[in-house]
Amino acid sequence: MGALVIKDFPEGLHRMLKMQAKDNHRSMAREALTILENGLVSPPKVKLPPLVRGKFLLTDEWIDRAKREGRE
Repeated sequence: MGALVIKDFPEGLHRMLKMQAKDNHRSMAREALTILENGLVSPPKVKLPPLVRGKFLLTDEWIDRAKREGRE
């Protein structure tokens, strides 16, 4: 297993990690690993394009008719 040393770890961040580890009943090392795993393993959030409002309501009936007309 690899090791990681973090130099110049900001004091405020260290304090927050320590408090969060205590709240979650974990060591600071385990808490840091959990945070890294959650950040690196979770799928990235997908940004969807903005909604487009059409000039008419797109119903199932309209889609079925369009499909039929496209096959002729």
